[in-house]
Amino acid sequence: MGKSKKKKGGKKPQATTDSSGAVIVEVVRNKKAKHDFVIEEKYEAGIQLVGTEVKSLRLGRVTLTDAYARIEDGQIFLHGCDIQPYEMASFEQHRAKRPRRLLMHKREIAKLFGQTQIKGNTLVALRIYFKNQRAKVEIGVGHGKGHADRREDLKKAAHKREVDREMARFNRK
Repeated sequence: MGKSKKKKGGKKPQATTDSSGAVIVEVVRNKKAKHDFVIEEKYEAGIQLVGTEVKSLRLGRVTLTDAYARIEDGQIFLHGCDIQPYEMASFEQHRAKRPRRLLMHKREIAKLFGQTQIKGNTLVALRIYFKNQRAKVEIGVGHGKGHADRREDLKKAAHKREVDREMARFNRK
């Protein structure tokens, strides 16, 4: 038996359904966002992509760590989202970190613009997923956590871990 070859790309995403029956396949989640920001509100937006970007997304070759949205001239753009080039493309490739236009209604963009004018608020990309075969991004409106907020979250997580450990030990007996 020979060694098995490791596939390039991320893990295979799992499909779920939401309350309306739409099939949702999560591609990537920005774990750093919940650590660095207090998210107040979440919005869903479509992403305008080229063909090789969609194929790279399906393979999970995307990073959202430093991704954020910005409103420019009445349109909303996603910056800092790194979609790696699709290796099987013949001749035309996309730029990995180009700004990508997000698709939202004008009134939603106006509402987001108003929320970002409040001091400290920003638009953070939380996750990218496919909903009924269409690429979507979840954007959160939030503000940065202070050092005390992070410390409080760590205390809560440690307490929850301790309680879970005690419950598990109690249930084993």
